[in-house]
Amino acid sequence: MANLKITLHHGLVNRNAKQRATAQSLGLRKIGQTVVREDTPAVRGMVNVLRHLVTVEEAD
Repeated sequence: MANLKITLHHGLVNRNAKQRATAQSLGLRKIGQTVVREDTPAVRGMVNVLRHLVTVEEAD
């Protein structure tokens, strides 16, 4: 399966609890931090919750 490279581009201050918890479960804490996760429907759903805060690329 493919991997997704997820980068946090906006901070989590003044975001609701669901968005903060989702970012934490993806492993994102700081602006500019990048994580690589397997491309699964669950991860896609979490990215969808944070779509305005992150950028997503396919990782090799």
